[in-house]
Amino acid sequence: MLSEPSTAPRHRTIEGPAGRVHLVEQGTGPLVLLLHGFPESWYSWRRQLPVLAAAGFRAVAIDVRGYGRSSKPSAVDAYRMVELVEDNVAVVRALGEESAVLVGHDWGSNIAAATALLHPDVVRAVALLSVPYAPPGGPRPSDTFVQVGGPEQEFYVSYFQEPGRAEAEIEPDVRGWLAGFYAALSADTMPAPDAPDPHFVVRGGRLRDRFPAASPAWLRDEDLDVYAGEFERTGLTGALNRYRCMDRDWEDLAAHHGAPLRQPALFVGGALDASTTWMADAVAAHPTTLPGLSASHLLDGCGHWVQQERPDEVNRLLTDWLATLTG
Repeated sequence: MLSEPSTAPRHRTIEGPAGRVHLVEQGTGPLVLLLHGFPESWYSWRRQLPVLAAAGFRAVAIDVRGYGRSSKPSAVDAYRMVELVEDNVAVVRALGEESAVLVGHDWGSNIAAATALLHPDVVRAVALLSVPYAPPGGPRPSDTFVQVGGPEQEFYVSYFQEPGRAEAEIEPDVRGWLAGFYAALSADTMPAPDAPDPHFVVRGGRLRDRFPAASPAWLRDEDLDVYAGEFERTGLTGALNRYRCMDRDWEDLAAHHGAPLRQPALFVGGALDASTTWMADAVAAHPTTLPGLSASHLLDGCGHWVQQERPDEVNRLLTDWLATLTG
């Protein structure tokens, strides 16, 4: 068992099913596991770690498999959802706990939800940021994404499918690509509604062709340096392989098609985020698919990066909700 955490943030690694899981831990108390999305790292929770620690929680932000200092298996199918779920279980166990509250953003929201679905004994409650819960099932994902794109442009998820293709666009200028991607989905810099949508690629073009040049207010140069430094060191393949497993996830989770999450839950999204507008039906279905939902918040004037764009508001929502679980 690992030693007790200090009150200051501490970096460490634990042994997971695929090798290392790097984490940053702060505070003592009930365990809250923070799961980032694409293309980020544990660092996306930098504004939450000290606040959760001060509120009496043991806050732990991990580098998801394929990111940062965590292991990066070479096989694409090593990034299936069921594999990432087992990483979370391994972290909880290695920290000497039986269960945790999971908080996830973007892909981390999906990973948190899948962990709650597959290991309800390990997940006490779940907070989903930006991406609402949609039970497994429905049409095969790749078929859906092809239909979304159409003949003249390609949906970004489809664009990410072919190994090496997106990497060839991103890796010659990682810092510039990340800056544009973050800006494209931030409320203060995203393209106007009548501008070309940066979630789509013109056939034969690049995703970055539609990125704005402005920098969002939440993204300081030093923050971008951290993100760029990680991906310049690791490359993007591990992160992109998550998208390349979506059809396999659909098969792996067939036994759970339509299943609700019954743990206490919280949802926080940005009102200007495509993840919430495109998935409005999933948000509306939360009373059925998340019967333990305490509250659903859509933050006005907020984009995709909710805990970085609006850290104070998200911190208040999280700490208030967490207090109801321990009170």
